[in-house]
Amino acid sequence: MNVKKQSMDNESYFSEFLLLEFSDVRELQILHSIIFLVLYLATVTGNLLIISAVALDHHLHTPMYFFLMNLALQDLGQVSVIIPKSMVNSLMNTRYISYSGCVAQVLLFVSFMASDFFLLTVMAYDRYVAICKPLQYGILMNRQTYIQMISSVWISSFFYGVLHTGGTFASPFCSNVVNQFFCEIPQILKLACTDLYLVEVGVIVISAVIGIGCFIFNIITYGYIFTAVLKIPSTEGRQKAFSTCLPHLIVYSLFLFPGFFAYFKPTFSSSSHLDWAFTVIYSIFPPLMNPVIYSMRNREIKNALSKLLGLRHSSMKNISSLIRKGKFFI
Repeated sequence: MNVKKQSMDNESYFSEFLLLEFSDVRELQILHSIIFLVLYLATVTGNLLIISAVALDHHLHTPMYFFLMNLALQDLGQVSVIIPKSMVNSLMNTRYISYSGCVAQVLLFVSFMASDFFLLTVMAYDRYVAICKPLQYGILMNRQTYIQMISSVWISSFFYGVLHTGGTFASPFCSNVVNQFFCEIPQILKLACTDLYLVEVGVIVISAVIGIGCFIFNIITYGYIFTAVLKIPSTEGRQKAFSTCLPHLIVYSLFLFPGFFAYFKPTFSSSSHLDWAFTVIYSIFPPLMNPVIYSMRNREIKNALSKLLGLRHSSMKNISSLIRKGKFFI
């Protein structure tokens, strides 16, 4: 396939981009495709189970699980934007993605990533109110409030994605070779011919300030939460509170730190293989691990999944016990 381009004043306009090739060895390309297929199917299955469990079990129709269901929806969208294209490219021994396809990847991926980040912050506030102000929870987190929160997350995330997409593609490009397995913003900005890419750099810096602000908010919030949890007199009460908070902190850390490294590291400090590895960690592993982390640490989710899958609760307890003892590995 020939790449169409039009040159003007040393600036090139491409109709297609070339994504990073996992390997030029055919057997390794097929292996890459199979690995990504397994990761994708595992992610889709896990998140669909969470969505189904929350939707079908009326005991889980609370703000916390409503947020968790939306997190699963966003995780499904995030992996569906990037994995299938990379998988098909390896299988078909090609590297191409259309210009419009690249724009769509940036828009949707950034939107889903932003919605994940905003939603995790909202979930921290929900846990704060539930644990630190339990008597006011029904008033502060009523149905209208949490629906407005979710709507705000989805709408603001979409406009955030539009802003990043506009800044990323504002400049013409001098090359169409993207050094990543999907259209990732830092790699696309390296291809810019003019200083217009600085607009997107400014947007990223502003995003970092917002991200740091959310991170500080989460740290302060969980400081209050853990202080309140330690004051709970019963051991069972403390365990229940920790079981709803620790998964959120694990997911938040798994999502935030690799992504921060991928977007703010010096361009000369790492190889393409290290870039690839960190991108996989922040873009694929959180959606894959979220259902596991939440289902294994949350009794209500485990009960709902056991009902959904037709398993007895005692069987789920035995499985959880075996996993904790190291008999099974996930």
